[in-house]
Amino acid sequence: MRLPPHGQYGPIQDTDGHRFPSHWKIRRLRFIVDVNPVRSAIKEPRDDLLVSFLPMEAIGERGEIDVTAERCLADVRVGYTYFEEGDVLVAKITPCFENGKGAIARNLCNGIGFGTTELHVLRASEAAESSWLLYLTQSGWFRDWGGASMYGAGGQKRVPEDFIKNIRVGIPDLHEQQEIAAFLNFHIGTIDQLNLRNSILLERLSEWRRTIISSWVFGGLNPSRDFSEPGDYWYGVVPSSWLTMRTKFIALVGNGSTPSREDSNYWNGGTYPWLNSSVVNQETVTEADQFVTPLALAECHLPRIKPPAVLVGITGQGKTRGMATMLVFEATINQHIAYVKPDESQIDVRYLRRVFDAAYAYLRRESDGGGSTKGAITCEQIANLPIPVPPMDEQLRIVDAIENEVQRIDAMAATVQRAIERLQEYRTALITAAVTGQIDVRQAIPEPAAT
Repeated sequence: MRLPPHGQYGPIQDTDGHRFPSHWKIRRLRFIVDVNPVRSAIKEPRDDLLVSFLPMEAIGERGEIDVTAERCLADVRVGYTYFEEGDVLVAKITPCFENGKGAIARNLCNGIGFGTTELHVLRASEAAESSWLLYLTQSGWFRDWGGASMYGAGGQKRVPEDFIKNIRVGIPDLHEQQEIAAFLNFHIGTIDQLNLRNSILLERLSEWRRTIISSWVFGGLNPSRDFSEPGDYWYGVVPSSWLTMRTKFIALVGNGSTPSREDSNYWNGGTYPWLNSSVVNQETVTEADQFVTPLALAECHLPRIKPPAVLVGITGQGKTRGMATMLVFEATINQHIAYVKPDESQIDVRYLRRVFDAAYAYLRRESDGGGSTKGAITCEQIANLPIPVPPMDEQLRIVDAIENEVQRIDAMAATVQRAIERLQEYRTALITAAVTGQIDVRQAIPEPAAT
């Protein structure tokens, strides 16, 4: 592909801290876009009219949308965001806005859609090309300005409608907008295909990692040995020389709490490490970023956990529930984590941790079923979990082999992840350069493939 030379446009003009080609018109976006149009324009307002329904997860990371969900107009008329065929959808909540999440509404049922209230809808006028408009909202320039205008507390900040309406943008004529969109469609499509392949490779590495851990934790390193008869245990068969024991007979199990944030005596000047459930996403927990006081330790349900210990996430609908990590320093925990402190004479903490890695899917299924708190793993479930227990010397050989293989797989995954991030950075930079006129893409047609 041949990129056009930088700065080919000639004279430039400044607006709101950015420079656009001098032949582009500088306008507030509201003059070429209807932002969040009213739904009174629906031509067939029958209650039984089927329309497309889009929750936020139906909008992909590369501008694709899933329009398979349909609802009757009566069910979505109130409390949802309205849009029509060809409208540009822009996520307004963090982190979706910063990530450039958005799409063009296409293939809607009866040409009408309703979706999450966390969307802004941009309806292009005759002076705007929808594809160009979508790329404009995905540019780093647009996102930086939008991020600075966000309102709200914590992780729930949103881009206001007034930002969309009032931002001053450089607007090329319609033909040049179409050229910019065609240029980006081609090159962004290539980048997205590369990153899709990288994402598939990451998932395969993750599957390989899980397979290695499960096969060696439950089968050992010698596949030719005798195995037990199939039983009722969640992990199937194990070598016949191994024991099976419930966790409570080889480890202590418990959880913690969150001292009241309104009582400063529990937090101000705290020195004892306190951990929340985010730590289970780490391979090993080596430090804390929050601390409680001696009074909190005395008055609240806060265990003092000395290593070695395994921590297991026990709540949440995301991937955290069921994930395990190793604690290597003394700390306490909140109510969303369970600690499992092994009897070191019977089981090695590294082996125990890998058992919980292998039990991830099982624990999540069990915690979603009847007989437990929906969406939560209980300490009782963990305490009663049957665990295969090889002789100690074999445990050590197994975990050494697992650690070596896991490190090798993780190194490959880190390389792929870096490639994804660099391509994503290039994607954003290319979009920004094209829609703000840093590069001239007029007549920048891809070279034909060699025959």
